[in-house]
Amino acid sequence: MFNPALVNRFRQLETPFYYYDLELLKATLKACADASFRHHFLVHYAMKANFNPRVLDTIQSFGFGADCVSGNEVLAAISHGFKKEKVVFAGVGKSDKEINLALDQDIFCFNAESVQELDVIDQLASAKNKTANIAIRINPNVDAHTHHFITTGLEENKFGINTWELPAVAEKLRQCQNLNFLGIHFHVGSQINDLSVFQNLCLKVNEMQAWFQGQGFEVKVLNVGGGLGIDYFLPDKNSIVDFESYFQVFKDFLQINPNQEVHFELGRALVAQCASLISKVLYVKNGLKKNFLILDAGMTELIRPMLYQAYHQIENLSKSGSQEVRESESLGDGKVESQAPSTINHKPSTHYDVVGPICESTDCFRTDVELPESQRGDLIAIRSAGAYGEVMASGYNLRDRVQAVYSEE
Repeated sequence: MFNPALVNRFRQLETPFYYYDLELLKATLKACADASFRHHFLVHYAMKANFNPRVLDTIQSFGFGADCVSGNEVLAAISHGFKKEKVVFAGVGKSDKEINLALDQDIFCFNAESVQELDVIDQLASAKNKTANIAIRINPNVDAHTHHFITTGLEENKFGINTWELPAVAEKLRQCQNLNFLGIHFHVGSQINDLSVFQNLCLKVNEMQAWFQGQGFEVKVLNVGGGLGIDYFLPDKNSIVDFESYFQVFKDFLQINPNQEVHFELGRALVAQCASLISKVLYVKNGLKKNFLILDAGMTELIRPMLYQAYHQIENLSKSGSQEVRESESLGDGKVESQAPSTINHKPSTHYDVVGPICESTDCFRTDVELPESQRGDLIAIRSAGAYGEVMASGYNLRDRVQAVYSEE
């Protein structure tokens, strides 16, 4: 991914920054579009993964919809050209202000997550003399087999409506005069690499669809969420996920009625591999038991390793043959199988804890990373940072906000 000319370009720039490979982003979007459109599936981009303006403009140009979880995301989607009839508003805690904003924008659908929320949307829509399209987010109690911080489909999670609440939901939908029931919505978690999880989800969707139809409701939309994972360990070898196999699972196991729409909400799988956090070594500390590479980027620029114990590939761009190789399989964030780290060449290497400058002991990207012997000023790339990277950056310690650099500049 990083040729010598690109590394030389990085040397002229102030670090840290996010580098976006827009060519890879476009190739990923094309692969997803080709695979989904073949089955007439509609993909909504999960904007929480990355709302960098250039990224949004690129995604919109491929005809995807937008999955939003705040009023400001709704506004951002529409301002970047996403069609209102392809904008959905999800989230367990929509405020009255946000609901009113979305009603004013005439978005496609609200994904409602509680019986009480149905009442609130109905009342606010009534005050505006409008009808709000509604999909019911159901908690399917399907285990995503991923990190517990990013699992959303179990009964212990705050998201969605539990199956034992569905009779109350049906009664509420019959009572509310300003709600138009469109369908059902599911999302079981994130960074899912085991496609059998989605197969299990399909069986639950089929069951829930039959229940609503038995209650006399027409289910026009099946929204199966997202959660498709990426390969954080081999980002160059597997830079684009296997969208064909992913969508085929739903084609094979989902009971799709004539004229029924199937919607997806993909985020990480579309944007994660297109960006890297580029940093610089400030100091090297050699100890008796530990060696530290202290970078000018930290948890204020990329918090995933500290928040989720997430793995990111780390490379020293200033040393030839510095790319780390791991023959391993990701089982989800924080779970690894068959790791066998090595370096490409035989230059001297050292094990480092790669840490940031923030005044927190948790400000550590990874421990015991084997890299070529590194020194002050070396450029470091932290890979696969296009999802939940720049969007989660903060100003803690009064840090400057991280900047973005693009391949097309």
